[in-house]
Amino acid sequence: MGLFPFGTSSRSKVAWPQNPAQLVTQTRDSPAQSEKISLRELIENRCPSVLKPFKPAWGLFNGHLQTGYAVVGDFTSRKLLKLKDGGTLGVDFTPPADSGREFQDTTPVVVALHGSHRRCADSSYEAYVRNIIAPAIAPVEEGGLGIPRCCRAGVPLTSPQFYGLSHTDDFRQAIYYIAHMYPHAPLLGIGFSLGANILTRYVAEEGESCRLVSACALACVWATWFSRTAYAKSLGTNLKKVVARHADSIRQFPDSPFAQALPTLLAKPNERLLMRQFDRIVSIQCAGSRPPFPFEDEWEYYKYASSHDKLEAIAWVPLDFDRNQWVTIVVTHGGGHLGWFQSGGSANRWARRPALEWFRATAEGVTFGLRQIPPVKLINGWLGEVGKERLGCKEAGDGGKIQGGPGRKGDVLSGL
Repeated sequence: MGLFPFGTSSRSKVAWPQNPAQLVTQTRDSPAQSEKISLRELIENRCPSVLKPFKPAWGLFNGHLQTGYAVVGDFTSRKLLKLKDGGTLGVDFTPPADSGREFQDTTPVVVALHGSHRRCADSSYEAYVRNIIAPAIAPVEEGGLGIPRCCRAGVPLTSPQFYGLSHTDDFRQAIYYIAHMYPHAPLLGIGFSLGANILTRYVAEEGESCRLVSACALACVWATWFSRTAYAKSLGTNLKKVVARHADSIRQFPDSPFAQALPTLLAKPNERLLMRQFDRIVSIQCAGSRPPFPFEDEWEYYKYASSHDKLEAIAWVPLDFDRNQWVTIVVTHGGGHLGWFQSGGSANRWARRPALEWFRATAEGVTFGLRQIPPVKLINGWLGEVGKERLGCKEAGDGGKIQGGPGRKGDVLSGL
């Protein structure tokens, strides 16, 4: 497990676990042989880019400029999944099945969670996602990793369940489907911004039963980030626009907290909202399952939803008492939220190389200890697992080809 979150400091720092987990991995010179190394040695030897300093591109010398640049800058086919709660997920695959490329059953799958509103946005084209996914799926002979399948979610709203910082069940059910489709493939997780928070919480909640071999959380939102960020009003206003676009669908569930929140949220259509104002009206009521929702106010919601206190729960084997041996945190000097632009153009982001090195390192025969992963089964027509029968998914048709393109006009920070 590796976490690479956004942060600022006087210099780039790496927070190593006091007692790094011991791993067994194939040797590079002789794949038939194995060697025992620590998590720290794996990162130092096979992910050297993460130890190198981030040097901002000229003209993007602070985090605000980096963040602004991050959002102005024929990718996938989509499979729709019906969920037991009535919701719909869109799992996007690239390259599409008809691309002509063939892969082995054991070829790794990268599973990506984009930022912002999972259920209500189409974020496959987000530049920060494509910046890492594109080289990951490129053939090895073209300088890529040769990883073929990368999946994200985001479709129109079909249930009164809204996105939430703490709500991991959508992702969990998408993983059921992907693990069922590719039972022999290692699953590698990557999350961006809000997606990083969900990914971190998912891995912590699953513990030794986690279906992901490794995870990389980029620009994870810690604690009360929403209330302190300079972009809170843009983010809150964008989410208000998202809800307004789906208002007719939400009104089909008149007794739901989501529908009951609409009059207050949309009373003044042109009014801009801080993120915490939006959360006070909507998120504390319907951004997750009941219980623990609803919350008394947005601060209780942030306290519950933050992933910063979940790191110690991330495990595939029993943990040390003092520090999590499976987690490494990298903090850069500058970079902005989902920025990290270096000289050399908009595609040259510092975070790309460490993420790709981490994918390669953890996909090449690394053993992370004894994991106890329950099988995905078809239970009464739904894909799920024993003990979590309240969850389940089934195919609901194809969503067609997803074309890349710019974000919607006015949604300046929609992908964060």
